[in-house]
Amino acid sequence: MGNNYILAINPGSTSTKVAVFLNENILSESKISHDVDIMSKFDRIIDQKEFRTKVVMDFFTENSFDPTLLNAIVGRGGILTPMKSGTYRVNQEMVDYLTNSHLEHASNLGAIVADIIAKTIGVDAFIVDPVVVDEMDEIAKITGIPEIRRQSLFHALNQKAMGREAAKSLNKDYKHCNLIVAHLGAGISIGMHKMGSVVDVNNGLNGDGPFSPERAGTLPAWCLVEMATLGTYTLPDMKKKINGKGGLIAHLGINDLRDVIKMIDAGDQKAALVYEAMAYNIAKEIGLLAPVVNGDVDAIVLTGGLAYNDDFVGLIRERVEFIAPVLVFAGEDEMSALALGALRVLEKEEEAKEW
Repeated sequence: MGNNYILAINPGSTSTKVAVFLNENILSESKISHDVDIMSKFDRIIDQKEFRTKVVMDFFTENSFDPTLLNAIVGRGGILTPMKSGTYRVNQEMVDYLTNSHLEHASNLGAIVADIIAKTIGVDAFIVDPVVVDEMDEIAKITGIPEIRRQSLFHALNQKAMGREAAKSLNKDYKHCNLIVAHLGAGISIGMHKMGSVVDVNNGLNGDGPFSPERAGTLPAWCLVEMATLGTYTLPDMKKKINGKGGLIAHLGINDLRDVIKMIDAGDQKAALVYEAMAYNIAKEIGLLAPVVNGDVDAIVLTGGLAYNDDFVGLIRERVEFIAPVLVFAGEDEMSALALGALRVLEKEEEAKEW
């Protein structure tokens, strides 16, 4: 393996994560928070591209790093059209699509900022496994209403990275095992990784699946339609109920599991019930995926921030470990996942895809 210097950029709504890697090893990293007053001056997220680019360039200066050493730059993938998993070279079509997109999301800036910096130093820019990765089987997209199809929108970057880690721990190739991977965070997505492809997964972005700290989860359709058409709530109100103000926030007014546990410790029985119900719903969603591979599941993988809580993990484990062994990889390491995606291309372990 050669000496490959890789810059990873992960824009969030009020922060930008930046890290420099030498091959798979991190050399320096920073999570740069942005003042709310400054961010509010931008009418659209795309208008932040010069500001975000300067933030990254300042990172180089503050860490005394020469950007001309870089062999590649990789950004968090944005909301593009559905695509297969992998590392994609940023091209002009991708930049134009994200620039003109009506779907406002901070991750859209990842490819754009990466492209700007890459062009100044003459290297390639990449994205890796954006949320729009779509490997779902056609049968998994069919619903009882022809006009409504299930969509693949999930934590693809972390799910894929943890799927590979789980396969290693099993001494297997990721493309030769079946894994149910559950990303447990503010949003929850649970996917069936069948021989390296996520053939079925809930739409974690739009609140499908189990309810989570901020998402409502799958709801009884009849009741949802009635609520939406009574005139009490606007369309934006309903969307916010599903994504942003659903789940733990709707029930308890908080979205941090640690605070929920404090409520339970203080004797709050409602908090205890909702806490257990969320674990129950996650376990049930995991169980729903086992038939996809006729029960031939090598492991169930729990990842994301909620997986740090041993008690919560235990509530899930006791309901699903009859299916397969449960492996826990708490948290997420999206920066490393980005860098490793670029590294696989630089080391010719895989070819960069074109969007």
